[in-house]
Amino acid sequence: MLRTLALGLLALTAASSFAIGQAVESVYTKFDTKTCKKQKSGWVCAGHDGNAVRVTVGDQRMQISYGKTGKHDRARSQSLPGFNNAYEGTVEWRVEKTAAGKTKPFATILRWNAISEKDQENATGPITATGRILVVTKVGPDGVCHVGYVDAVANPDANELARKLADEKARDFKCGVDKRVVVGKKGNVPLPDGEV
Repeated sequence: MLRTLALGLLALTAASSFAIGQAVESVYTKFDTKTCKKQKSGWVCAGHDGNAVRVTVGDQRMQISYGKTGKHDRARSQSLPGFNNAYEGTVEWRVEKTAAGKTKPFATILRWNAISEKDQENATGPITATGRILVVTKVGPDGVCHVGYVDAVANPDANELARKLADEKARDFKCGVDKRVVVGKKGNVPLPDGEV
């Protein structure tokens, strides 16, 4: 009995060590709404391993989601407070290897163009986006939603900060419950810090 219990604990410890020690890496895909499939509500672009990049726009603000749409997809209604866009870009998929050797995405990082409140208020003609925000989005069967933001203009190490945020928070982040965060220095672009 004790031997069976000891073997069971040893197997559980080994399985936990494997899960903790899984290698996390980045996979990159590009999208451009000019070449994506146009739909009534926006565009559907190819992503990583069959996960679509879904882009919608309204009131000069973008919403970008990943994978299949569903009731847990909050990202399709999340955006930045000010005018913004991301009609094209490179998606960084944070992935981990499964026991079968496949890669499974758990987060994305995408650079959005954003406009400061001051530029938005003082505009007399077309507005040029001067801000760059890295948006970290959770991707998983239990939810797709923004986890947090990094101002890429204010932080020279923005990519590293965004990866750290994705790797440490995205997998356990509860969409609709946990509050979104801003990591690093804040620039002049308003961000939804603390919102669910």
